[in-house]
Amino acid sequence: MDRHGFLRQLHRVYKPRTYLEIGVNDGRSLALSRAPSVAVDPAFKVVKALSCDVHLVRATSDDFFARKDPLLHLRPQRNPFRALARKDPFALFGGDPKLDLSFIDGMHLFEFALRDFMNVERHARWSSVIVLDDMLPRNIDEAARDRHTDAWTGDVYKVATVLRRFRPDLLVVEVDTQPTGVVLVFGADPTSTVLKDAYDKIIEEYVVPDPQAVPDEVIVRKNAIAPETVLGADFWRGLTRARDLRRGRSAFGPLRKQIESVGR
Repeated sequence: MDRHGFLRQLHRVYKPRTYLEIGVNDGRSLALSRAPSVAVDPAFKVVKALSCDVHLVRATSDDFFARKDPLLHLRPQRNPFRALARKDPFALFGGDPKLDLSFIDGMHLFEFALRDFMNVERHARWSSVIVLDDMLPRNIDEAARDRHTDAWTGDVYKVATVLRRFRPDLLVVEVDTQPTGVVLVFGADPTSTVLKDAYDKIIEEYVVPDPQAVPDEVIVRKNAIAPETVLGADFWRGLTRARDLRRGRSAFGPLRKQIESVGR
């Protein structure tokens, strides 16, 4: 299954009420959204028909998140019927908008992808799903920071390593989509400052010249789960119910065990 097929089915099983996309390009992935959406790209060239309430932002993701209110478009106070349409009555009582589903497919360099994750997490809940694209390069050349191949992932695969090392509270799941894999991140904590506090140390350690030392387990996809297995798992119903009822973070523990058991 390719990444667009996976995203299409992910929208169906998770039913996000809000969606953020970083890296729009021609709009093929954005066209899959039916939820109120925000899409960010400094040079998008959308050629696909869009079927969602969307704010297209022509900017870098760093500049976008530096705005005073980047998710203004998703505020239900601007359009109360939007909150009702997305079956989120709690949103009518105010508070900052939260991102249910986010797809990060921006600049293919580790530090950019890490910052995108950090920024997205600040606007997420533990029940949100964050997807990072191009996380399973098929060879060392594809993973180079200095692009010299047609297919190119860059060194964003390192984000998964960093999240597992510095943020064990998160659950990072590799999915064997074609051509270059995705990673799902569960359990976001918008209050965490771990990555921000360690950012300079992380960059100093992980941003290194080519060639990149891509672990063999990444190239052979040793830990990657088949997309069909992930999409057909039982935990989605519990996750969406916990999200819709705004259950506290304590509900993540049992769900985490369910998700971890998938593919075993």
